[in-house]
Amino acid sequence: MAEIELIMPKMGESVAEATIIKWLKDEGETIEAEESVLEIATDKVDSEVPAPEDGILVKKLFNEDDVVQVGQAIAIIQTENGELSVQAAAPKTEVTSSENGEAPAAALEAEKMVANGAAVAAIEIPRSANGKFYSPLVRSIAKEEGVSLEELEALNGSGSEGRVTKADILDYVDNRGTAPAPSAGTAKASPAPAAAPLAPSAPKKSAPAPKAAPPVSMSGNDEIIEMDRMRKMIAEHMIMSKHTSPHVTSFVEADVTNLVNWRNKVKGEFLQREGQKITFTPLLIEALVKAIKDFPLINVSVDGDKIIKRGNINIGMAAALPSGNLIVPVIKNADNFNLIGLTKHVNDLAARARANKLTPDEISGGTYTLTNVGTFGNVMGTPIINQPQVAIRAAGAIVKKPAVIETPEGDMIGIRHKMFLSHSYDHRVVDGALGGMFVRRVADYLEQFDPVREF
Repeated sequence: MAEIELIMPKMGESVAEATIIKWLKDEGETIEAEESVLEIATDKVDSEVPAPEDGILVKKLFNEDDVVQVGQAIAIIQTENGELSVQAAAPKTEVTSSENGEAPAAALEAEKMVANGAAVAAIEIPRSANGKFYSPLVRSIAKEEGVSLEELEALNGSGSEGRVTKADILDYVDNRGTAPAPSAGTAKASPAPAAAPLAPSAPKKSAPAPKAAPPVSMSGNDEIIEMDRMRKMIAEHMIMSKHTSPHVTSFVEADVTNLVNWRNKVKGEFLQREGQKITFTPLLIEALVKAIKDFPLINVSVDGDKIIKRGNINIGMAAALPSGNLIVPVIKNADNFNLIGLTKHVNDLAARARANKLTPDEISGGTYTLTNVGTFGNVMGTPIINQPQVAIRAAGAIVKKPAVIETPEGDMIGIRHKMFLSHSYDHRVVDGALGGMFVRRVADYLEQFDPVREF
């Protein structure tokens, strides 16, 4: 007999922890290899953790709703194979070094912040308060910067269930003023009164916090519907985006007659030869990628007063789920694929999004997002930027319209397929000229579509 640890798996470069949603197995139950033991949720996606080997679940190290760092043991499984017994680490309040002496990345970063012996704030931030969980790294930063528990509780976190993330606390520290709060060591030598509050009382340089939403009155015929976890995350992300980026939207109308006629002509042959249905989405992404290559400063992110120009073109495609929620799977390095490759990626990601089978990596790392509001019969929309990107494009419904057609023989009226393209962008780094020229270039590529091209 041997005991092995079931480890919280790595679920993407930007994912450092996950919340246990539900245990699928109880202690004492037999588990087969690759059988799901528990469900977990990150800030990005829900998934299941399978058993690495056949065995018996002898101990759960965490409960449902606990937040666990990537790389930590979450359960002990007794197996028939192996000679060595692996001692599982009990759940800890603080993240400590692993058995091989290497500390998790979050703990290492926290250690670096206090390793120089600098004094920290006198107040200890608890692991959780008022239903909010604070990671070791967030608590370390709060202590180092003199952020009180009251200030932390007032922060609207961008993490799962409103948790305060590293980015949230650092952004708060940057905007609350340049003068550091008094530390425990300096407070003794300072002539300031000992009863002075830890939270800064002087007016902050940052913009005032938005007013609380007014109370909502209800009648006997109203129904209360609790938001599910994903809807809460979407709401928080949208509010954060509007607070972060000054949104501007430009519109153009594109004549996509050649594109529509070509698709209608080849879709049967495409399905027969490739086994895939060709929709308008890969055609729109193809034009989008070409325009990004022409205007690479659309493919950027903002980090404080720095602009990060992305080396890869990773296109997110917003997909509506059966639940009514929204998810954005990402086609990585979209410029490396031809139309057939884009079609296969689009169809695969859309199908697995509806089946809740996406991995965290497949919905992270996007550098520009496309949303197709035309799917719902809308002719145009003003989408909200998917942070930390700086732009997003919406494609409206394709509608037949009478239009003036210029010919060598003169102008004439004809029926054309028209589509509105909306382009929302972050006015901190994308001015109207760049934003407008970019969406116009996308329209140009769609209008110049070769009607006799091969797929």
